[in-house]
Amino acid sequence: MIVAIVLILIAVGSVVFHLVSPWWWTPIASNWGFIDTTIIITFWVTGVVFVAVVVFTGYCVYRYRYQEDRRSEYEPENSKLEWWLTILTTIGVVIMLAPGLVAWQQFITVPEGADEFEAVGLQWQWNFRLPGEDGVLGKTAIKYINDENPFGINPKDPKGKDDVLIEADDMHLPLGRPVKVLLRSIDVLHDFYVPQFRAKMDLVPGTVTYFWLTPTRTGTFDVLCAELCGVGHHTMRGIVVVEKESAYKAWLKEQSTFAQTLARAKNGTKKFSNLDVSEGKAGAVESGSARLRLNPAKPSREKAKRVF
Repeated sequence: MIVAIVLILIAVGSVVFHLVSPWWWTPIASNWGFIDTTIIITFWVTGVVFVAVVVFTGYCVYRYRYQEDRRSEYEPENSKLEWWLTILTTIGVVIMLAPGLVAWQQFITVPEGADEFEAVGLQWQWNFRLPGEDGVLGKTAIKYINDENPFGINPKDPKGKDDVLIEADDMHLPLGRPVKVLLRSIDVLHDFYVPQFRAKMDLVPGTVTYFWLTPTRTGTFDVLCAELCGVGHHTMRGIVVVEKESAYKAWLKEQSTFAQTLARAKNGTKKFSNLDVSEGKAGAVESGSARLRLNPAKPSREKAKRVF
């Protein structure tokens, strides 16, 4: 009897908690409202099944509790019940699966004329690359990665010379313009996730994955790595700033191209997180893929420095 009451209370309490809970998703900041709809549909299907199963279990515990004058009966098969369970399960799966397939098709179908940028993940930081005036990103390869070329851009590819490099954890996007996000990993599995965009995708070493979105409101949003990538996984954070076109263009003009980065390397000067320093001076140290960077882990842009 007590077990049955507890089960009923769990079912009722779960519904009440959902209705009065102050916690919900962060306000959406992209065109992917259909993702929310898909999740809500899945929630209702699984929620109804959860309540039904718990209530039915509580009923069975009470209805078929032990009594001295009762004998149990065993029924090896019930074809009618099995058919009903199969039909209802199929309907539930279709209701959950169909919207997801529609959303996925939209998710991977990039609109014509969309802007693009590349997010590069490596333990435990984000770098970003945008096409230059030619509108095309240069070719990359692991063999080209070194201290002066952490993106691995082919120095002989003329299309890569004007690529805009963001060796920092903050990326800017213009409001209201669709953008294709190319994802590339230098070392291990990572995952690019901005909760307000309702969009995420794994970075798989050796391949380039992608998704697209259209930012729908201005603001500063956290970039999280949603794939366990080592001991520093929790610090692999960045920010995406969505701003008006004029502010975006002003920010873009301040960034360096690949050609400028190579020129600075030859002159003994490098740029770290929008700060120019000379090699050998305090304030910047680079060794392989481990770099001292201005606050790579905290989007709040505090003045702390961390070494990874």
